[in-house]
Amino acid sequence: MASKTMTKRNVDAMKPGDLLWDGDVLGFGCRYQRRDRVYVLKYRHEAQQRWLSIGKHGSPWTVETARKEAKRLLGLVAAGKDPAHERDASKRDLTVAELCRQYLKEAPGLMLKRRGRPKKASTLAIDHGRVERHIIPLIGRIKANKVTPTIIESLQSRIMNGETKADIKTGKHGRAVVTGGPVAAARVVGLLGGIFSYALDRGIVATNPTRGVVKFDSGKRERYLSPPELARLGDELLQAEARGVNPGAIACIRLLALSGMRRNEALSLRWSDIDFERGLANLSDSKTGAKAVTLGAPALDLLRSLPRMANSPWVFPATKGKGYLLGLPKIWQKIRANAGLDAVRLHDLRHGFASAAVSGGQTLYVAGKLLGHAQARTTERYAHLADDPLRLAANMVAATIQTAMDGPAEVDGTTPTNEVK
Repeated sequence: MASKTMTKRNVDAMKPGDLLWDGDVLGFGCRYQRRDRVYVLKYRHEAQQRWLSIGKHGSPWTVETARKEAKRLLGLVAAGKDPAHERDASKRDLTVAELCRQYLKEAPGLMLKRRGRPKKASTLAIDHGRVERHIIPLIGRIKANKVTPTIIESLQSRIMNGETKADIKTGKHGRAVVTGGPVAAARVVGLLGGIFSYALDRGIVATNPTRGVVKFDSGKRERYLSPPELARLGDELLQAEARGVNPGAIACIRLLALSGMRRNEALSLRWSDIDFERGLANLSDSKTGAKAVTLGAPALDLLRSLPRMANSPWVFPATKGKGYLLGLPKIWQKIRANAGLDAVRLHDLRHGFASAAVSGGQTLYVAGKLLGHAQARTTERYAHLADDPLRLAANMVAATIQTAMDGPAEVDGTTPTNEVK
């Protein structure tokens, strides 16, 4: 359909499959394909019709900026150039460094295929560090379309062997400690897989070179605190309280153990998030998006016992400023050392909650719901803690047979005999 002058209003009113042409600039239009409205330019070069995508509707491409770009491109066409060919050629010439930086620039608006939402800012910060500290120093100068699985395997080995290790001062009080090893190597390869999938979607590369590459063990650890370890932790928390350690930090550690929440979910908890009547913490944002965390009675009692700071929405407010508590990791390091739990991370309290649920007879489905897992396979790592149903069945059948073989129970002190008459 045509428009006298394309406007944001009629672009927003488009439906999937619609094609809207601008009445002012010949060949400039907007096409609603799949989920996105995309500004396009149709033109002829050397008697051939050509299509060029300008960009998706939304920042930075508005009707006005896209129309301005269409006019610029038509100027190139009038000069005998083919902007689509030149753009394709520039894409094919991207180095890995250029590709990674282009990906990071667009990543805040990219929808993850697995979760249907963009990456969080904290995740993008980690991605940026891996790109700048590992990927670019090792393979940044290679053309993206020349990267092979062999190059990816070599990259992984070089990172594992510590070739990119560094201890860099990043400011007056900041440091960036870059480690090697198999965990770092595997996670860099995982990130590259996403970057090359992005490049494949945009025609920058013909294949994803990370496919088929066997990653090193990603280092996922399931550390569970035993009952004696939990007792030691509880004793140390009481002693820390007596020593005057930040009571909010101690309460947050207790909540992590009692609820299975992630560290930042608990730290950023607001009083308005808690529904005491229904026993829920309604989180507007988390690693897996908005969710409601079901809280048990001990966790609710803990929250009820906490004081509320005037004019602060946070359950665990910072001691200075208006934000929430930020020093928990340092406090935890001291507490775990005093409790003899040096290898235990705050996240292991979440694993402990999960293990208690599964080993206590809860199904993996219920455990996954308690933890807020978006995918069932995430909870499957705890499957080995549940009683094997085949083993339970075997025990039951064998016990039945054993009882029959043992014969009737003794009555009045006599044991009947099985005589054959």
